[in-house]
Amino acid sequence: MTGVLRRIDESASERAERLAGLGDRMLKAGSKNDLLDLIDLAFAEPPPEGDPGTLESLGMRYRDQLDEAMGLHERVDRVARKGLPEVWVGDTSVLASDAVSAVSRTVSEMAEAFEGGSRALIVLADAIMEAQRQDGEGRGKLQQALSEMGSDREGFFDELRENDEEEWDRANAAHFASYGVGLMRKAVLAAGEACRVAARDLNKWATEARAGKMDTDELSAVDRLMLADTSNVKGAAEYNEILSAAELERSGRAMENLPPADRARMELLMANASSPQEKAYLMKGLAAGRSVDEIDEFAFKIQGKDPAWLQRHLSPITTQGDSLKDEGTNPDGSSVNIDDQTFNGQKWVQGGDGSEGTCVASSTVTARAMVDPLYALDITGGPSGQEDDPEAFRQRLVEEQHRLHTEGDGGEKWSGMGPEGQERIADDAIGGATGDDYQRRDMNTADERRQALTDVEKAVAEGKPVPVDVRSDDGAHAMTIIGQEGDMLQIYNPWGTTTWVSEDDFINGNMGKASNGELDDAYSVYVPQ
Repeated sequence: MTGVLRRIDESASERAERLAGLGDRMLKAGSKNDLLDLIDLAFAEPPPEGDPGTLESLGMRYRDQLDEAMGLHERVDRVARKGLPEVWVGDTSVLASDAVSAVSRTVSEMAEAFEGGSRALIVLADAIMEAQRQDGEGRGKLQQALSEMGSDREGFFDELRENDEEEWDRANAAHFASYGVGLMRKAVLAAGEACRVAARDLNKWATEARAGKMDTDELSAVDRLMLADTSNVKGAAEYNEILSAAELERSGRAMENLPPADRARMELLMANASSPQEKAYLMKGLAAGRSVDEIDEFAFKIQGKDPAWLQRHLSPITTQGDSLKDEGTNPDGSSVNIDDQTFNGQKWVQGGDGSEGTCVASSTVTARAMVDPLYALDITGGPSGQEDDPEAFRQRLVEEQHRLHTEGDGGEKWSGMGPEGQERIADDAIGGATGDDYQRRDMNTADERRQALTDVEKAVAEGKPVPVDVRSDDGAHAMTIIGQEGDMLQIYNPWGTTTWVSEDDFINGNMGKASNGELDDAYSVYVPQ
């Protein structure tokens, strides 16, 4: 369904622009025949697509599933509260009590997904119905225009002898027709926006159905459930899940494709891990395309580490539960609610202190660290993986930023990088870990940014960072879109911070909220294909 919604949305702005042009030309038409030709063109425009009845029926079907999910949640929750013996289940030694708690949370998330999907479809059905009604009203005005002046075409000499009454009828008809086309244009835009929002929400709810993403018989259902449920210990659990939807799918597929000996080694590494977080990071390494030899060495380095240590060393971004709260803007236009992203007090910041112009390379380093825990540990823990020194981390971070800056043919004195170099290092560094081909998508208008949003939001909902370039009159800057909740986008700024901006901010030039209030215009994104 979302593929259909995307096709509708992608054509909406073009159709609206075409209708706007027809409306203007109708008012300027020099003859009855010219106006009749334009009305024919307007009638030929397709009405907003979609069957509201079918959409509403699907929405109600999801709502019926919600009732069943809520009943299941109540039953599982009763079991979770009874107190289970400390027994192990699954292939990788999972406590039964932890497994039942994970089932309870998963069923709750499933119920939320059914409710959200139902709401998205019913809202879309209402919006399509209203757009089709408005389109029908517009077509009625076109028909009224034909009634005003008549639908018979004039011959050559008739056109030369238009009297005052005929001229009045034509002008009056032109206003009716132009008004009707304006209604049709509004209907197209409304339907396109409704489809975009529905696609966004349905994509998001699809990624929330996490338990079924890891499709492998090499791990038990309990193990797969626990991996999907595991979050870091700091920040809000729902914003800090270790394995994204795409990583769950990718790691499961990688397990299926391992040679038998490597698969056995991987299962043993998982069984010997001392916490759910440790197991999740091993699978995250597999999702990043790492070999079992590399993961074996990584497992030794993180063996027995507590979850807080793992988060500090392996997750550069922590999202707080109150991070979405709108606390307004500072006098310079930047958001008040901004979180620092640090390792033992040292920010994940370009140049180590924000002074260098390596924003492209620095954004890419952090994005790669988000999706590849082995890469993250190289930077935070050093060769041994055991270091906790913020100054040593800073030196390694800057060295890696400089390496990528050079690889992307960045400017001298660590300043600036062209779009070709940026696309190349995004493709190599981030795409190398996610398995995607990153491609630049330029956005010169609000409509182009709106059209790009569906692909951007789908990517980040799956856990794939999306680099974004912003500019002002005084310069440009590179950041990364790393999350999406409703109509809000989470932005990582390589000044070492994260914050949230709205879709409206992204579309209409208010991206300065994520920086200094000035770098407003988002002009390109690098999207995984």
